[in-house]
Amino acid sequence: MALKNIIGIDHAVVMVKDLDSAAENYRQLGFTLSPRGTHSAHLGTGNYTIMFDPDYMELLGVLVPTEHNAPARAFVERHGEGIERIAFTAVDSAEGAEEIRARGLTPIGPTDFERPVTLPDGTVSAAKFRTFMWPTAEAPGGVRIFACQHKTRETVWIPALMTHANAAKRIREVLIATPEPAKEAAHLARLIDREPTAGADGAVTVASGGDRADFVYLTLDQLGKRYPGVPLTGLSERGGAALVLVSDDLVATEKALGSAGVRSRSAIVVPPAKANGTLLAFIAG
Repeated sequence: MALKNIIGIDHAVVMVKDLDSAAENYRQLGFTLSPRGTHSAHLGTGNYTIMFDPDYMELLGVLVPTEHNAPARAFVERHGEGIERIAFTAVDSAEGAEEIRARGLTPIGPTDFERPVTLPDGTVSAAKFRTFMWPTAEAPGGVRIFACQHKTRETVWIPALMTHANAAKRIREVLIATPEPAKEAAHLARLIDREPTAGADGAVTVASGGDRADFVYLTLDQLGKRYPGVPLTGLSERGGAALVLVSDDLVATEKALGSAGVRSRSAIVVPPAKANGTLLAFIAG
């Protein structure tokens, strides 16, 4: 039975050490960022979002150590900056948590939280969420997964924040490095009721659901062969490695990225050392 309350990838969480510095770096890469958000006190985190359609990226930083953000802090201490977890869109987080509980997994949550949002007209509203996480140990390829129910989509997908100078439109793939792509892909597939598909280069893809981005598990060597000439300094052999972003104008992409962008075959790529531990590959839509 497929999970009924999970749609597909909602957003990718990039953990950073210095939230405001990371935000400025991404602005220099041509992204439009939301104003800084501060989450509910028990979470102890702050964020900036980079909104696409139908998904987005989140730059996340720890502001105050709490029990809830202990895994995120451990990630940064062990791994450095980079993709720490991936969110699915939840139709109903409470029911979704019960779905995975029925499969023998103990969910974390559901947890309700919010952050204040300054709207383009200057008024202040709130973005409200209800999330649940798969158990911390269930992290295929070293990347945790959770599901996010948006209670106030209108305060998250704000049109003024969805146009980027680098022409990014959406996430096409999340690339996760691992010495054992087939094993890690099978692990994710079990957790979300999908079937893995092996590629000609040895990478293994798992569709996240609907028309959303795919997960791709591959070795660092396979990643390097996909993007020749792009230094992979800063990436671990196991963990979130890259986001493939669809651009509707690669000329605009190249201009916005400037010296940070590297031409690699048909993609324009920002090496992980220049994007807070995450390789960004822009491809034509």
